[in-house]
Amino acid sequence: MALSKGTKAPDFKLKYKTADGLTDVTLSDNFGKKNTVLLFFPFAFTSVCMSEMCSVRDTLNAFTELNASVYGISVDSPFTLEVMAKKENISFPLLSDFNKDVAKAYDVLYEDLLGLRGVAKRSAFVINKDGEITYSWSSDDPKNVPDFPELRAAISA
Repeated sequence: MALSKGTKAPDFKLKYKTADGLTDVTLSDNFGKKNTVLLFFPFAFTSVCMSEMCSVRDTLNAFTELNASVYGISVDSPFTLEVMAKKENISFPLLSDFNKDVAKAYDVLYEDLLGLRGVAKRSAFVINKDGEITYSWSSDDPKNVPDFPELRAAISA
């Protein structure tokens, strides 16, 4: 079961790739400064994942206005995620949890999805400036997506 609301968010350092090279993102760098939205998704380039990430891309200003950084997280490589971001003009970082450590820490890793082990469940977390989880949602059905108005409401609560 995904980490629950009120839990201290596990810190992490993950990589994402841009034309300038690999960049590290550390969750705790946002503590004391801004809220953070983590959107775990199973696979790059699949229809539901692409739709979800593009929907966030199209409403990114709503998150920015709430002083929130948004990160997509997948177990795909940073190189694959870079291609996806370029193809779909996704302007927020798509972080590679290639070693699956962060999905495990947030307890959102499938034991088995379509015969594949170690895939992130579609999940969403809001982490406040103090590093506490204030919104937690996860689905065992990879076709379900978070309720984004509810998620944004949790940021401003």
